[in-house]
Amino acid sequence: MPYVKIEVTREGVTREQKQQLIKGVTDLITSTLNKDPHLTHVVIQEIDLDDWGYAGEQVSVLREKGITAEKK
Repeated sequence: MPYVKIEVTREGVTREQKQQLIKGVTDLITSTLNKDPHLTHVVIQEIDLDDWGYAGEQVSVLREKGITAEKK
């Protein structure tokens, strides 16, 4: 029974994006490990920006400084 936990910052991830993550991860586990998708569990946990740190600062502070996670 594969279990995959995805943690992301709470920054407006949509229901549709979460569905894409769940389907994509399930498909990858199925094709790579030959696991039954009905036994594959994917959990998405959203973390508040104050509760996530990077490079010694809270992500909320980094966002205030204009530093984002957007792909350039």
